[in-house]
Amino acid sequence: VQLQASGGGLVEAGGSLNLSCTASGSFYSMNVMAWYRQAPGKERELVAGISNGGMTTYADSMKGRSTISRDNAKNTVYLQMIDLKPEDTARYYCAQRPYGLGLPMNPNPTDFDSWGQGTLVTVSS
Repeated sequence: VQLQASGGGLVEAGGSLNLSCTASGSFYSMNVMAWYRQAPGKERELVAGISNGGMTTYADSMKGRSTISRDNAKNTVYLQMIDLKPEDTARYYCAQRPYGLGLPMNPNPTDFDSWGQGTLVTVSS
């Protein structure tokens, strides 16, 4: 599978961004998807995850400021972010969990086996 993320950019604090990730492959509609982010010098951390049935989970830092959704017909998962803060600056990656596995309550990066190249989000103060 190939995951192509887009939508990153430079935004002022308090602004918003909409990220997209388009997947290629036969089983996308059945796979759990997630957005992670990684800032320089920091570990990769979960932003949000979504099951094939639309169940979602969010990092505490992004609850109320982000919405993950998916359009299986378009093989695309989205991440809408509002009220962005400088500490949200990172490269954002979409990830796909192996086929047939559900959405963990607290997903770890090791729960996902396919990763996109990421899209850079920079929030200026």
